[in-house]
Amino acid sequence: MASKNNKAIKRFRLILIGISLMGLYILGTALNTMLLHADYWRQVSQRFVSDSLSVDAMRGNILSADGKVMVASLPKYRLFMDFRVIDKDSVARVKAQAWRDSMVLCKADSIAEGLARIFPDRSKQWFKDRFLEGHRRGSHAWNLYPRLASYIQYKQVKELPLLRESALKGGFNPERIMLRVKPYGSLASRTLGDLAEDGTAKSGLEWCYDTIMRGKDGIKHRSRVYDRTVSYYDRLPVNGHDLVCTIDATMQDIAEKAIVNKLKEVGGEKGVVILMEVKTGDIKAMVSMTRYKNDATGEYEFYEAQNDAINALWEPGSTFKTGSIMVALEDGKITPETRVETGSGIYMMHGRPMKDHNWRKGGYGELTVTQVLEYSSNVGVSRLIDEAYHDHPEQYVQGLYNLGVGIPLGMPMGANPRVRMPNTDKIKGNWSKTALAWMSIGYETQIPPISTVTFYNAIANNGRMVRPRFVKAEMENGQVVREFPVEVIKERICSPHTLRDIRTILEKVVSEGLGKKAGNKRFKVSGKTGTAQVAKNGSYASRSYMVSFCGYFPSDDPKYSCIVCIRKDGLPASGGGQCGPVFSEISQLVMNQGVYRDPREAADSTSVFTASMAKTKTEVTEGVVPDVTGMGARDAISALQRAGLKVKLQGTGLVVEQSIPAGTEKAKGRTITLKLKVKS
Repeated sequence: MASKNNKAIKRFRLILIGISLMGLYILGTALNTMLLHADYWRQVSQRFVSDSLSVDAMRGNILSADGKVMVASLPKYRLFMDFRVIDKDSVARVKAQAWRDSMVLCKADSIAEGLARIFPDRSKQWFKDRFLEGHRRGSHAWNLYPRLASYIQYKQVKELPLLRESALKGGFNPERIMLRVKPYGSLASRTLGDLAEDGTAKSGLEWCYDTIMRGKDGIKHRSRVYDRTVSYYDRLPVNGHDLVCTIDATMQDIAEKAIVNKLKEVGGEKGVVILMEVKTGDIKAMVSMTRYKNDATGEYEFYEAQNDAINALWEPGSTFKTGSIMVALEDGKITPETRVETGSGIYMMHGRPMKDHNWRKGGYGELTVTQVLEYSSNVGVSRLIDEAYHDHPEQYVQGLYNLGVGIPLGMPMGANPRVRMPNTDKIKGNWSKTALAWMSIGYETQIPPISTVTFYNAIANNGRMVRPRFVKAEMENGQVVREFPVEVIKERICSPHTLRDIRTILEKVVSEGLGKKAGNKRFKVSGKTGTAQVAKNGSYASRSYMVSFCGYFPSDDPKYSCIVCIRKDGLPASGGGQCGPVFSEISQLVMNQGVYRDPREAADSTSVFTASMAKTKTEVTEGVVPDVTGMGARDAISALQRAGLKVKLQGTGLVVEQSIPAGTEKAKGRTITLKLKVKS
């Protein structure tokens, strides 16, 4: 028994010795690698370099309601050339540098000739001198062209000698920059919004719907294995979704031209137009123009510096009188036939003179409530409201709130109106004896134009107040993935009899009163004029005015509501005479269109301009024109640009005709025009 145990112990000792020797060998090898051959293995490790990079997601586009691309992300390129080879292996570096130097000198003429063809604003000699100068300096990042190149130009540059090689071999290392562009220039610029220099959204729809459009960035690793760079994704980028906004590009253009022309005519400082679809609350056009002097030319120009349509808190003036009269009608204080004495056009309201616009001509005398609004009598409105609510002004203000006047609209952007409620405990400073009289005619309140037109839109919509809507749908790859529903603020702003009475009165304001110039021969128009003196530095002595007209059309079956505002210095100042014609022009041109389309018709549009942005698997042969008839603009552009063609579009919808027939060969670099049409 003891003999067997001794043999087992000897075997265990041998095994232990063997394991110890193997461990010592491994340790010795590791120390040898770490200490004696460290330089060698360090050089090997430098051939395997890995880094982590963020991959930008493609920001979604903004499409108009009529299918036009209002905002898009387009790639542009800075064309950098690296003339010096970087490689830790000195032998490899010397060989690569010698090859690159010889190619630069050998191909300089052909490269310069190609660049001059692609960028005709510079000569061949200019490009050659530029190219050789960068080589002489041995620059790591030499800009071959001072401007940004388009995607098509970049692809053409990549076909030139030397530049067609990989960045490591040839040295051509362009930088891609994603730019946010507006194909229609300044059209609806402030509504659409802008991005800051770092790409963050800062205003407009860009800011309100940033989470939808920005997508999610991806992450990729880039590893260098010997002389090759291999990339692989840890997380793919998720591109942002497109938005179909409610703006109609044609209606927006109509509104901008109409208000700018009138501003030039009357010497206006600011001009606002909002066009709203009655049933849905869709904002079809929104303009906020401001006058600036061009220091270079000395001429005055107009552009959208800020979005006054939704942000400006202005005293609304006489367009507010409609709400005042409706409160009294709803409470049974007056009827359309109630008469009020306006006298000679001047009436002392608690020690302060209230004046009508025609007081120098002797005033209007006795008027009915209907006539008070027809002629926009300050005295008439203020007397009616003050006599009914002077002892309980909070009832009047609550009546305004019940109508939807002065309440927040709950929009994703814009300022809230300020219509103050008097303190019931009569704290001094909140309310005065004259506050009610002047509030009733549109002073002592601050309301953005969007709130005023929303109120009038509710009158046109049979008393149903809907929230202004700026976006109709969210889209992914041309498909609607979410629709933004019509939102109701108030199902009914007033009783049916009050609504009937005020609609009759507003129609007479245009047919018989001061709003005649807002009318139209083809259809009836309803609305109210407004003229308010604007306070500057707390004083009304400056003779600055805000004139306006707000209404809807056609009166019998309203389709659109609209407000036109102009701020100007000096007389004449007339809402009916100066804003009325703008309203009339817009209403006539909009009704002449006669086109009402569903948001899905914008689903396949020109939201993608370049092949790198396209999301299609259409098989194409480079240089051969594919058949794109029947395709949407997105897929058609992608297929044609991958075939090497430049694309121009006419219309919206599906491709019905292409200027170069399908199957045409050697068409690379040519421009093809596509005619698109919406399905009927």
